[in-house]
Amino acid sequence: MQVDLGNVLDTASAHGVSREALDRLDGRVAAAHDRIERGREAGEHGYESLNLPNSTDPAAIRDAVSRFDDPSAVVTVGIGGSALGAATLTDALESDVDAYYLDNVDPEAVERLLDSLDLSSTVVNVVSRSGTTAETLANFLVVREAMADAGVDWADRTFVTTGEEGNLRDLADKHDLPSLPVPDGVPGRFSVLSTVGLAAAALCGHDIEAVLEGAAAQEARLSDSLFDSPAYAYGAVSYALAERGMHQNAMMPYAESLETFSEWFAQLWAESLGKDGLGQTPLRALGATDQHSQLQLYRAGPRDKLVTLVRAAERKDVAIPETDLDGLAYLGGSSLGDLLDAEFEATEASLAAAGRPSVRIELDRVDEYGLGELLYAMEAACVLYGELASVDTFVQPAVEWGKRAARGLLGGGDFEEADAVEEKSRLVVE
Repeated sequence: MQVDLGNVLDTASAHGVSREALDRLDGRVAAAHDRIERGREAGEHGYESLNLPNSTDPAAIRDAVSRFDDPSAVVTVGIGGSALGAATLTDALESDVDAYYLDNVDPEAVERLLDSLDLSSTVVNVVSRSGTTAETLANFLVVREAMADAGVDWADRTFVTTGEEGNLRDLADKHDLPSLPVPDGVPGRFSVLSTVGLAAAALCGHDIEAVLEGAAAQEARLSDSLFDSPAYAYGAVSYALAERGMHQNAMMPYAESLETFSEWFAQLWAESLGKDGLGQTPLRALGATDQHSQLQLYRAGPRDKLVTLVRAAERKDVAIPETDLDGLAYLGGSSLGDLLDAEFEATEASLAAAGRPSVRIELDRVDEYGLGELLYAMEAACVLYGELASVDTFVQPAVEWGKRAARGLLGGGDFEEADAVEEKSRLVVE
């Protein structure tokens, strides 16, 4: 994996980052790296996430799911970091086992999914560190009832990924369910390289050891200089551009297999860095589709965006047939991959010509190893950005406020946040 900062350096000086500025920033990167390493060595909350390539035990994950022979589908019941990391892996990789995610409580979507599945050959993975997450537990209760209605013993088709205490841990103990521990010190959005993200991939037959190997390769590249680490290069430049007014970051992979990765990145970046009036708002885009929708804004709209372009050097390809249609003969003899590459490079050049910064991230290929590299690098980049911005990367007080408000509205306790919802001003136009 490599990160190309050329289109950050080549943009107009008022909106880009000069090489001299990067050299100055590199001293702060060294100090941030030292803090990160001390946090990792002490196993501090959050910093422990960057130890997962070495601390996660893939054999334990495989053992926990080994009782489920040849499932047709796996349904992960979780929300946010309890689902998006796993979804990034399974959506990017091909498998004979279909992977689905109940990560919302939209009743129509839940009912539609359950009606479409053969529940007798479906494995359900319920993921919640606390075992009390309202959305996750509500969806699980619905799934359990659907299994009972279908004549399926839910306890034979379910395993849980949870903490040492809580409702899910009690449920696993009572019904002798297979279970995996959520690692201590790892916030949900940083948990893809743990039991939380890898169990569904293991059930789908993917090489989770290779995911961890790819992550370990990027872990080994962390250093006291951004010029020696792709992860730190991306984190440092994103921070530097935000300081110069680039308050939005459009994550734009040129591979449909990485579309869910953009969703995962959006949570990682937003929930970790959006504090104290600071942060960089993540935008989700897909190349080449969004060249025909969002690129107009990125190139000619407000000068407040970094565009991150991601592609793989190797992939399957499809030839474009020869044609005698006027104006299209130039396509014959090339391939869809050639066209996608041309679209990628045209977007990059278009942004540079307009003085808009972009960063290119290239993987060798979208496979288990490459995904491990990409996911770890983005996590390390996020942690570095947080250190440079002096924000607490690993807390999410605004999210917790909303959780308390929702629980209070449902009668789950007396929370002042729920009172604030009731006091909301209204101006209704009908």
